[in-house]
Amino acid sequence: MKHDRFLTGILIGIGVMVAVALALFFARQDGPAYRSDATPEGVTFNYALAVTNGDYQRAYGYLADMDNKPSYEQFRDSFFHGAVNPENAAMDVGAAEIDGDDALVELTIMFPQGDPFSRGYQSTDRAQLVRQSDAWKLKYMPTYNFWDYNWYQDFSDQKSPD
Repeated sequence: MKHDRFLTGILIGIGVMVAVALALFFARQDGPAYRSDATPEGVTFNYALAVTNGDYQRAYGYLADMDNKPSYEQFRDSFFHGAVNPENAAMDVGAAEIDGDDALVELTIMFPQGDPFSRGYQSTDRAQLVRQSDAWKLKYMPTYNFWDYNWYQDFSDQKSPD
């Protein structure tokens, strides 16, 4: 009789642990949330999150209005054609240095390992932002995982081959 109570207690304990594990699993499915757009760090984080989530309209809204800005179609096509591929990297947004209407935001871009015996690697760089109409906008990101190097480039002075 004692043995049955002990076994019942163990089974109840296992059931409670399984229920708690499932509750935590489903509670954490939401993923990261957007931050305030009032800071350069928030804009940089929100841009990366929008790109990762495939919300290209929102991500495009974070681009600075400058010469040679890509059209929305060019922006979106960069993701569809693989020129920009956020699936192979993660980004950690650090602190910002603000100088008037310009800001630099520290970024750590993490890349996964290529096989089970190697470690992933990371690189550090900075995003450049500018304040336009009281809003921070991106004018440069350092990596093709989140940014196409052709955006904002002027190709009009290049000579065509003869």
